[in-house]
This record gives sequence, C-alpha cells and structure tokens, in this order.
Amino acid sequence: MPSFKIDLSTAVVFVATAPEPKMVNKKTGERAVDRESGAGLSTVGLLVSDEGEGNLYQVTVPETGVPEDLVPGTPVSVIGLKARDWENEFNGQKRHGISFRAVAVTPGT
Repeated sequence: MPSFKIDLSTAVVFVATAPEPKMVNKKTGERAVDRESGAGLSTVGLLVSDEGEGNLYQVTVPETGVPEDLVPGTPVSVIGLKARDWENEFNGQKRHGISFRAVAVTPGT
C-alpha cells in the first residue's frame, strides 16, 4: 500500500507519551523490527498542533531514531513522517486504520 508524506513545517509537536518498544507478540516478548535495517522499533505518542487543531498520533520509529531522554512535554522535530492505511481480518472481523511511521524524532523544534 502506498504511504503519504506528512508536512509538519507549520506544526508544533510535543511528546505526549514516552517511547516504548513496539511488540509483535506481548505474550512472548517478541519485539517488532524494521524489515530493512533490522533495528528494533519503538512507538511514541506525539501531540501535533497545527492551524488551531491538536491531534494525538502513535508513531512508530526505529530505536536508532529515538533519543533516550524523550519525556512527555518535550518539544520535538519529526523527520520523515509518513502515513499508511492498513486493513486486516482477525477472527472474522475486518479492521482498518492509518499507521504513522517516522525516520526519527529529535528534541527541539
């Protein structure tokens, strides 16, 4: 499925929830990894405010693109943010949504 670049050039972005390892299977503790680089993936909650509207996004980022000191409230810059729609079927129920992925999240704006 195609992905779409998201322009944050006029937005203000803050960390809403600290980065956490993204898991493939929480029961086994298997962590999700980037298919290209093999790096572990993390998920960070970002509050994006632009044009008078604020939204919370859960963004997946390779662990190499997430500094350890990111805490809620930190203003950040997001590098290479893209959105991709997804759809799957689980136990006979169709689910769909939009996933967000970035190359890196760095402190400062």
